[in-house]
Amino acid sequence: MSVDLSLDYFALFGLPCRFRLDEATLDHAWHTLQTEVHPDRHAHLPDGSDRRNAMAGALRVNEAYTALKKPLTRAQYLLELAGMGSDVINANVMAPEYLFEQLQWREAVEEARGTNDIDALEQLALRLQIQKGGVVEQLAVQLDDQRDLDAAADTVRRMMFLDKLRQDIDNVLAAFDG
Repeated sequence: MSVDLSLDYFALFGLPCRFRLDEATLDHAWHTLQTEVHPDRHAHLPDGSDRRNAMAGALRVNEAYTALKKPLTRAQYLLELAGMGSDVINANVMAPEYLFEQLQWREAVEEARGTNDIDALEQLALRLQIQKGGVVEQLAVQLDDQRDLDAAADTVRRMMFLDKLRQDIDNVLAAFDG
C-alpha cells in the first residue's frame, strides 16, 4: 500500500488545509484512495499484519472522509490541527446572546411539540437550516480568512447546538409520523 496514512486528513486527500473545500474534489479523492486501500484489493495478502494494515488504511481513509465531509467536523478538525483541544472546542462557554437564542429556539420547539403543530416544526427546521448556512459561512471567514481560532471555536459550539436542535426537531417529527 503506497498511501501515507500518517498524513493529516487534508494532505491524505491532496487538499489544501482550509475550511472551504470543493466537495466534488473530496469525493473524487476519497473514491481514488478507497480503490487503493480497500481490503478486497489486499485479500491476497497472508493473514496477519499485512491484512490488518490494509484494513487500518481503509478505516483511516473513511475516518478522514467522514471528518472532512461535514462542515462541523471539518471545523473541529481544523481547530484540533491548530492546537485547540477538545476541551476548548466543547466548552460550555457561550456569549449571552447565543444563550438567549438557544432559549428562544428551545421554547419554539417545545411550544410546537406541545400543540402537535407539525407545520410549525417544519418551519422551525427550515429557519434552522437557513441559519446554519450563515454559521457555515461565518466559520469559513473565521478559519480561512481571519484565522480567528477563538471566534471559530465559539461558532463551532453554536453550530453544535444548531445540529443538536435539528436532531431534536427531526425526532419530534418522526414521533408524529410513527
